Amino acid sequence: MAIHALNEKDSVVEQLLIGAEKVGRLAEQEAQEAEKNATISENVVKMIKETDISRMLLPKKYGGPQVDLKAFAKVVRTVANYNISAAWLAYLYPLHNMLPAFLPPEGRDEIVQQGGLICDIFAALGKAEPEGDGYRISGKWSFVSGVLHSDWVGVGVMIQFPDKEKPEYCLPMLKVSEVEVVENWDTFGLRGTGSNQVIAENVYVPKERILRIEPAEATRRPPEEDYDKDYPVYGVPFFPAFYLGFPYMAIGGAERILKEFKEATEKRVRLMDGVRESESPRSQRVLAELTTEFHQAEGLMEKYMDLLINYEKNGCVTQNAEFFALRTKAIKICVDIAVRALLTLGGGALYKGGAMELFLRDILSVATHKTSLYEDAVAAYGKELFGFHSGVRG
Repeated sequence: MAIHALNEKDSVVEQLLIGAEKVGRLAEQEAQEAEKNATISENVVKMIKETDISRMLLPKKYGGPQVDLKAFAKVVRTVANYNISAAWLAYLYPLHNMLPAFLPPEGRDEIVQQGGLICDIFAALGKAEPEGDGYRISGKWSFVSGVLHSDWVGVGVMIQFPDKEKPEYCLPMLKVSEVEVVENWDTFGLRGTGSNQVIAENVYVPKERILRIEPAEATRRPPEEDYDKDYPVYGVPFFPAFYLGFPYMAIGGAERILKEFKEATEKRVRLMDGVRESESPRSQRVLAELTTEFHQAEGLMEKYMDLLINYEKNGCVTQNAEFFALRTKAIKICVDIAVRALLTLGGGALYKGGAMELFLRDILSVATHKTSLYEDAVAAYGKELFGFHSGVRG
């Protein structure tokens, strides 16, 4: 029975990885259209759905494959080998579609059974006014990735509950049809993510569709006693688990840059000395160093994943700042790989529309996300190492 279950799990993951290849290849074919339109196409979104990638973290109670976090990371990395914008959404759609797992059962059933994609923005910029058994939500939020293809949007709000002394950090789940979407995504990189702005004006949300982040973060469980003990996103620290896709996107992109660098170098003959670069110690050394640095990034994320999965087994001692530092160091290494590869290849790699240009811009853009900022991470980790509270969430 155990062997059968293992084989079934491996088969599910294999199919998801095949699907990730399909999504990535299609997104790569359409990359220039996505750059122009500032969003991946409906074709790519449809394939993310058809391959079950958008449902891969959905609890098995709702028919999802309920894969573990390692399989989730592999899927994200695979898509990123081809297109990082598509990987961004192949990461965030299944992740956000997991959020109802932390809602009360009534809200969970409503959203999951509706079947649409979920986007979100955690920045607590909204306002909430009580009304009946729910709240009226208003506010303006930017950087809402994938909103053009979503049916639901979670928005960050501080809510004052009657039984609490101070406001609580929450994520009410609104219908996208009830908010205004402002298409203002015009950026240096990650253009295909379509991370536009949403505006809510007095939108009513029942209490069962309000995700209370602080209890989810503190307990790592849903708000009920009878829950699936095997669900991989329960029992792990909420935000470190939520953020794990960003470094895997960078790793997938850096892996592609190494491939592009090697192929370009093998064809290159320098005019200054007529030496084929693949035969020159110059580029041999660069490729060797970049490859070993890439393995460092992989190793950091293996450590990250181990600390994440074994968090409770290890006594819940790993600080959020350590997760932050490990994750951002892996991303920084990938940025350094991309920059050095470009500088070594020289002007021939500058042409717009080439893989080097697109992947460099997108990896740099991953590194600008607030959860990927290396300087913030090492500052926080240093505080924790000396026994001070850093205040970071993961």
